Amino acid sequence: MTRKRVGVLISGRGSNLEALIEACKAPGYPAKIVLVVSNVPGAQGLARAEASGIPTLIINHKDFASREDFDAALDGALQGAQVELLCNAGFLRLHTEGFVRSWWNRHLNIHPSLLPAFKGLHTHARVLDEGVKISGCTVHFVRSEMDCGPIVAQAAVPVLVRDTPDSLAARVLEAEHRLYPHALRLVASGAVHVEGERVVGMTQIRDQPAIFSPPLDEGFD
Repeated sequence: MTRKRVGVLISGRGSNLEALIEACKAPGYPAKIVLVVSNVPGAQGLARAEASGIPTLIINHKDFASREDFDAALDGALQGAQVELLCNAGFLRLHTEGFVRSWWNRHLNIHPSLLPAFKGLHTHARVLDEGVKISGCTVHFVRSEMDCGPIVAQAAVPVLVRDTPDSLAARVLEAEHRLYPHALRLVASGAVHVEGERVVGMTQIRDQPAIFSPPLDEGFD
């Protein structure tokens, strides 16, 4: 089996990176991480990658006069490492149109909501403010507009009565750590692909029960 060569972009602690690293250790997993790039010197995720013997690179966006120059340097590093698929894992930069086109349908991002709902920042606080009962996370292909693009996979998480933004974020993050490796497996194996602006494939989906929040018959015991 030829494993897809994956690059991962980070800006911080790299917990989703760690989940991808662990997934790639499994026999038969169709991808391997060949480069981790951070735009922030000293990002904790770099140490996670180095501990697993994965090459790392710092490309500090502050060293470039424009977003275009930064993305050109980033693209060059990824091409030099022969990266085939790219994963954003807590990468806190928006990409230029040219970079997005260079990695069209080969570039994944994970966002802590059930897109297209709650794009952008402060997701969990906004979920709570709106009184939403079910939240979650989404892996999607990157497009120029923030948190947009064909959806590969999603996971739903109930919102609890006593939730704070931090407690909800922690529970969603647990789901992210399972969802991202699952989505990367689907893409790297060729089980799914993009047609138009929709992800297709995996037509045989096991029947699963609905998630209810609050639970059915809540308060009627």
